[in-house]
Amino acid sequence: MDDYALSFWIYMGVMAVFVGGTVKKFLASHFSAMPSLVAWLGATLLVERLCALCMPAVLALAALCAACWLYSTWAAPAPTLPVEGKAVFITGCDTGFGHATAKQLDAMGFEVFATVLDLEGQGAKHLRGTCSQRLTLLQVDITQPQQVQQALINTKAKLGMKGLWALVNNAGICVNFGDAELSLMSNYRGCMEVNFFGTLSVTKTLLPLLRQNKGRILTISSPSGELPFPCLASYGASKAALNLFTNTLRHELEPWGVKVSTILPSAFKTGQSSNTVYWEKQHQDLMQNLSPSLLEEYGEEYILETKELFQSHAKTANEDLSPVINTIVEALLSPYPQARYYAGPGVGLMYFIHSNFPITLSDKFLQRLFLKKKVIPRALRKQNGLSILNHNNNDINSNNNNITKPE
Repeated sequence: MDDYALSFWIYMGVMAVFVGGTVKKFLASHFSAMPSLVAWLGATLLVERLCALCMPAVLALAALCAACWLYSTWAAPAPTLPVEGKAVFITGCDTGFGHATAKQLDAMGFEVFATVLDLEGQGAKHLRGTCSQRLTLLQVDITQPQQVQQALINTKAKLGMKGLWALVNNAGICVNFGDAELSLMSNYRGCMEVNFFGTLSVTKTLLPLLRQNKGRILTISSPSGELPFPCLASYGASKAALNLFTNTLRHELEPWGVKVSTILPSAFKTGQSSNTVYWEKQHQDLMQNLSPSLLEEYGEEYILETKELFQSHAKTANEDLSPVINTIVEALLSPYPQARYYAGPGVGLMYFIHSNFPITLSDKFLQRLFLKKKVIPRALRKQNGLSILNHNNNDINSNNNNITKPE
């Protein structure tokens, strides 16, 4: 009996280690860990079977796993490429990911070309005051082809015969909130103009320099370009176009030795996302330009709730941009960069659910994760009210018909 109890507790201990490891990997923030998760699940099943057959084999396997864990913990980190002599072009460096990436890469010794919308703005002044002489600030609106061409001329003049190692496509905007039907056509065009056509223009312009160096292209995209987030139709559509372009480019540039990667971050506080005045202006623009019929059908209270939910979501976003910055650095210096990187907490779980669960469950997860709407559009409230009234009337008539009338 004692031998049985000992075996049972050994069994429970080993299984707890494996199951705990599986859960930990499942909740890990990076979806790129999925292969190791699958391997861990397979090992768990193998251990369970061995436990049922032969306890000494289980102990031997547990010892082997412990040795592998110790090796992975203390083993030397994966080799990276040297920084020396590498030049990187980054768009959208006034704030957010672009600003933080420019500072980080400059501190590491890269030669950085950072584009800003305003050379006299706070972001540009901060970069000018904190970074080395290696960093070059360029005033570029990526939607203006002549400014993009001028940036190419300035970059080539400073690089000389040396090619460009990498392009980080970071510049982008999210100029709307609200249902797809409520979003203004100007918002759809604005998102496409910056997020897709602007990035396309910069990429095509700098490609000769990147091919010369067999460099790489990193594009900061968004999960909303692949997952149907509520109230992000215009932004998501522009990112979807960008994702397809980037993936196509990855295939086409492989013979040239140019590596192409897409980085998909989770929610972070960047740009105007935490600016209350920005959200108020977006709300006012929508209310002023929305057709009276749509405003009547959806209702002011429905649109107001959407604005407040966006503001609330922005306030809870992560302020620490390091997961994205570290991912950019990894993609720049890895000898074999991945085609896709998932940066930030929750992205791995989100993609896992989207890829492996039924669409109805995946959609409900996104709705609860992003915007927990409570207000129903005004027209639907009226319809529901009429339905309830008609239902009650039918019940009353039915009850009247069942009453036996006196003869």
